[in-house]
Amino acid sequence: MPNKLASEKSPYLQQHAENPVDWYPWGEEAFKKAKAENKPVFLSIGYATCHWCHVMAHESFEDPDIAKLMNEAFVNVKVDREERPDIDSTYMTVCQMLTGQGGWPLTIIMTPDKEPFFAGTYIPKEARFNRIGLRQLIPGVVGMWKNEPKRVEKATTKIREGFTKSQEFESGKFPGMEAVDFAAEQLAQRFDPKHGGFGEAPKFPSPHNLMFLLRQWKLKKEDRFLEMVTETLTQMRLGGIWDHIGFGFHRYSTDSEWLLPHFEKMLYDQALLMMAYTECWQATQKPLFKQTVYEIADYIERNLSHPDGGFYSAEDADSEGEEGKFYVWEKSEIGSVLSKDDASSFNELFGVVSEGNFEDEASKKRTGKNIPHLSNELDTEELEWFSSIRNTLFQKREKRIHPLLDDKVLTDWNGLMIAALAKAGFAFNEQRFIDMAGKAAEFVEQHLVIDGQLLHRFKDDEAGIIAMADDHAFLIWAYIELYEATFKPQYLQKAIDFNKEFIDLFWDEKNGGFFFSISDEDQVYGRQRQIFDGAIPSSNSTAMLNLIRLSRLTGNTELENYADKIGKAFSADLIRSGASICHSMQAIQFLNAKTREITLASKDESEIKEVLNTIKKSFSPFSVHHIRTDSTKSLLNEVAPYTSAQNKTDGKPTLYVCEQFTCESPITALNEMKKEFVK
Repeated sequence: MPNKLASEKSPYLQQHAENPVDWYPWGEEAFKKAKAENKPVFLSIGYATCHWCHVMAHESFEDPDIAKLMNEAFVNVKVDREERPDIDSTYMTVCQMLTGQGGWPLTIIMTPDKEPFFAGTYIPKEARFNRIGLRQLIPGVVGMWKNEPKRVEKATTKIREGFTKSQEFESGKFPGMEAVDFAAEQLAQRFDPKHGGFGEAPKFPSPHNLMFLLRQWKLKKEDRFLEMVTETLTQMRLGGIWDHIGFGFHRYSTDSEWLLPHFEKMLYDQALLMMAYTECWQATQKPLFKQTVYEIADYIERNLSHPDGGFYSAEDADSEGEEGKFYVWEKSEIGSVLSKDDASSFNELFGVVSEGNFEDEASKKRTGKNIPHLSNELDTEELEWFSSIRNTLFQKREKRIHPLLDDKVLTDWNGLMIAALAKAGFAFNEQRFIDMAGKAAEFVEQHLVIDGQLLHRFKDDEAGIIAMADDHAFLIWAYIELYEATFKPQYLQKAIDFNKEFIDLFWDEKNGGFFFSISDEDQVYGRQRQIFDGAIPSSNSTAMLNLIRLSRLTGNTELENYADKIGKAFSADLIRSGASICHSMQAIQFLNAKTREITLASKDESEIKEVLNTIKKSFSPFSVHHIRTDSTKSLLNEVAPYTSAQNKTDGKPTLYVCEQFTCESPITALNEMKKEFVK
């Protein structure tokens, strides 16, 4: 019999609708029941494509005996962390405070007033390897709840005090380049020269760190920073973390060689990695990076695209109850699909062997399965050959049972994907990518803005959940990139409008910075502010750079004042925290670079095509660009008034360059214009 999750939109919650656990969605009903029955609340937070969430569900939440214990002891609440990152953020902070680590599934036991007194991640059914099991934990919690209320009260008080301290950011002066250099050197010390990436296993892509290092290379002219990025992007693309048959990146690598991934594919990883590969192509012109961007786009278009233009959230790691089953191959299966010669070549190039090329994470034994990966880049002839046989393997794989598609559309992750496609579309002069980005932006406007209110999630033709800081920050980023890819002033106007709304709804007038949630209704400890980056950049990190870019694009210096206040509000953490806060560092890099505001004035873009192509190929992270044509100048005058005097000279296309708050003489010779972008 279905529980209270049956009517929820979240694919994750729907996965648990048939559990014998009497789950409730987060809401007043659950907490009222807990108060009325004087029961603690068991809160389980996860997401649809989370492998260990599946493991805990199969072990415990589908087990009638464990479900009986849970139902008798608790009121049980399920939360999709992707739907409610505000709730997840609060309780994940608690878990990290109590255990020193975090992750999903996240397990919280709390009072009916939402105050936690126990936190953990995955908990097995039975105790093992010094890890408590649910069968032992539940009676212990029940005993403490009934017989030791003072102990529960003491725990909740201590956690509240600790959480409050975690939100007490030390303000100070706006950080300078010493903070940036510290972060860059931290990454340099952790760089793995053999396999690329940073630190030991597990290895995460963290593309915003790579984009930070690219800017450090541009700023400092030290090739070691570019080499770290180039090597990391190359090794990831060759490794098993990349799906060589169907394209797209898996979540992260469990080893240091990028071979054995956790197999889920997340939209935000595709977006941020597309940006990193695009920018590194601009810096290096390396063909593999361009190929990777195009193949990510192919994957997104084929697997993660809503028919109306938005983008779905993720694909699961598991199929048929087994992680990675959809993606791995036995050597005999390769031989049954390809000719003998092709199979031999594929096996040699992609590391396929009879005993399997990786060890099972749990048993540490070879499985007979193989993850295709490369030791070296394919040469032109090999690449042409692989292109001809890859589709045969792809069609064979398509007949397998597919992993679950998490088909909810999230505003924040769509903002990242729109920004990535726009950036790539501009760099590669690829209209298809820009059209995909524009169509997705229209989807957000049509389906996720209801009565002027931006919402967070769209699923089954219904939008819901009031948008959070990430939704606004990433959507503003998307519109900035769309503007600089198309030079349509209406996109810049939308960035300005959403930014104003963002400030009105989320700005912390007392301390500076943006709150994460629009209200504190579900925030037991009040509204949080976030500056540290995780798998995606934080809202305040993103906002800092957005505000600076918008200020330079529009000439509105008040926007930079907000960025200045963010930097001062989080000053101590920005100065001390180094590599864990790299996206914010991009804003500081921008402010310390020789920034340029560039306007090209012409009758239309065809007159300046050669100059535009030069701009597109160059890595220019510290510049903002306008193109002022006869058709756009009227609206451009409104959104960027300082450009109103930047017109054609004697009817000729004219380039205006302002650097470090000083404007140079206008340039009308096309060859001289192009030279400005190969500095």
